[in-house]
Amino acid sequence: MGLRFFLIAGEASGDRLGAALMAGLKTLAGDVEFHGIGGPLMAAEGLQSLFEMERLSVFGLAEVLPKLRELFALKDQAARAVLDLRPDALITIDSPDFCLRVAKQVKASAPDLRSIHYVAPSVWAWRPKRAAKMARHIDHVLALLPFEPPLMQAAGMTCDFVGHPVVAEPQASAAEIADFRAAHGIAPEGPLLLVLPGSRRSEVTRLAPVFGQAIAPLLNARPDLAVLLPTVAHVAPLLPDLLRDWPLQPVVLDPTGQSPESVAAQKRAAFGAADLALAASGTVSLELAASATPMVIAYDMNRLTWALMRRAALIDTVTLVNLVSETRVIPEFLGPACQPDAIGAALVDLASNPAARAAQTAAMATTMERIGQGGEAPGLRAARSVLAAVKG
Repeated sequence: MGLRFFLIAGEASGDRLGAALMAGLKTLAGDVEFHGIGGPLMAAEGLQSLFEMERLSVFGLAEVLPKLRELFALKDQAARAVLDLRPDALITIDSPDFCLRVAKQVKASAPDLRSIHYVAPSVWAWRPKRAAKMARHIDHVLALLPFEPPLMQAAGMTCDFVGHPVVAEPQASAAEIADFRAAHGIAPEGPLLLVLPGSRRSEVTRLAPVFGQAIAPLLNARPDLAVLLPTVAHVAPLLPDLLRDWPLQPVVLDPTGQSPESVAAQKRAAFGAADLALAASGTVSLELAASATPMVIAYDMNRLTWALMRRAALIDTVTLVNLVSETRVIPEFLGPACQPDAIGAALVDLASNPAARAAQTAAMATTMERIGQGGEAPGLRAARSVLAAVKG
């Protein structure tokens, strides 16, 4: 009988990690059975999701409170499914507020069931005691960043640095970029801004109006500007209302009804074609780094959530490119600083400042190298680590 795994991902970035891990497990172990919760990329690798992953995509204390009853019910449903299946391992992927509660509930009833968490908690950034708390119900951790394993091991868990799958993902060719621009009516050499307001409904609803106002100064400086906005299927229905007042209507890349391969190809071409990006804070900064696209990062949230996070913060930046490269070349506008005028000025400066773009390019190259570019594909490294943890 082959191996059985129960995986849980709660948002788009976790879906990408889970899909790469699943592909790696199939390559290395052959006969593998997958159960759990995930999105379209994990579904393409053979996962039938217990319920829609998007039901877990909530961020921030004030944003979570209205959904607590539903989230606790989903947690109980997931834990029961794990205990009924008795897999070779439970693999939780990021989304710690949900995933680690499931792991805790499972471990209480089945202490011998192996538990693996993919993405080490950012204890170097805030709430350093989280690792010790997590170690009560997590056996093994897969870390994206090279400096994280010692922190996890000190808390009592085994941990391997596996890198981030973004370093192994293909990039668009010049021909694909040219075809993409032509297909969407974008001039071959015209300036192109990529706008990425997030993958959660709550963050897109909050950020889209701010981002729309923020692009106005760049549009004034470059009237020939084109704007691209890739989205996800569960957010796409919100966009007509959210984009109505933008000074320029963007080309929206809606994945609804398309195959995962087609969606990935369009996204690659969009990232490769863009001259600049305005993005919500998150792992998208690594995707932009992989395509060497200069960026400005902005994020806003409920004021209570912001106040609590700032009080607990141990670092002065949240952008992974800044952190991993040990620079501060990516401009950030977070919380109260997430204002259209300031963001717009940063976009204009970046567009007109070759030295700033060159500094970002160098930091992005350093980041890619440090998270695994040039080595074995992170999905395979993660799979190898999982199999060693299960068999060891």
